[in-house]
Amino acid sequence: MSVVEVQVDPGICGLKSSITVESSDMMSAKVSIESDCPDIRQIGEHIQEIDSMKDVFAKLGDSSVYKLGKEFCSHGTCPVPGAILKGVEAACGLALPKDVSIHIEKKD
Repeated sequence: MSVVEVQVDPGICGLKSSITVESSDMMSAKVSIESDCPDIRQIGEHIQEIDSMKDVFAKLGDSSVYKLGKEFCSHGTCPVPGAILKGVEAACGLALPKDVSIHIEKKD
């Protein structure tokens, strides 16, 4: 069994999320989510088991995770759906676990 934990600090909203992804067969993953955000908690309530090959390699917006994000998340720039898929990718051995970062700096 492979277990991956993903911590997301989404930025200015401050609504952090903790995602745990478990995979025993590299083909599917069980996702559990704890979040300060009610929208992300809704996504977590509707995620059952993710088909890693289908969802990780889907075109952007076509995965079951992004479809749930479209249904429940009210903020189009939320990084959590992508973080869920990165966790699935790592737990299923489709990529090595590596941090992702976005740096934003306003220049006047």
